[in-house]
Amino acid sequence: MTSPTSGIGANGASSEAAQAAAALKAEAAKQQAKSKDLGDKDTFLKLLVAQLKYQDPSNPADSTQFLAQTAQFTQVEKLEDMISMMKGQRMTSASMLVGKTVTYQDALGQTQTGVVSAAKLNGDSEPTLKVGNTDVELSKVTEIQQTA
Repeated sequence: MTSPTSGIGANGASSEAAQAAAALKAEAAKQQAKSKDLGDKDTFLKLLVAQLKYQDPSNPADSTQFLAQTAQFTQVEKLEDMISMMKGQRMTSASMLVGKTVTYQDALGQTQTGVVSAAKLNGDSEPTLKVGNTDVELSKVTEIQQTA
């Protein structure tokens, strides 16, 4: 088994940082595509304008409802940003384990040890480490050691 090399490239960034940056970029693109499916701020504002345009003039809508809806939309948007940032941090943490020896609990509850060869993010789940031929969830890792 070969161990991954890490070092400083010509641009001053380590290969681990480059892998983490690529993973973050891919996750951001995925989140952007997902948000387009669910609708975005522009869609919300278009619906709001349409609602105002076609309301009954003799019985106008309550402006406090519009403010409450806008505030809720903003909160949801900020929470999604925080979740994306946390996923990125977890992936960065997982990528820093490449080349390290980890101890983890397998599916049978047995303690196993091995060297991490890769880290990946599968959709909305937590990062997964490749240890030998086994995929290990980051939360199953109980100990991290420098590889000799």
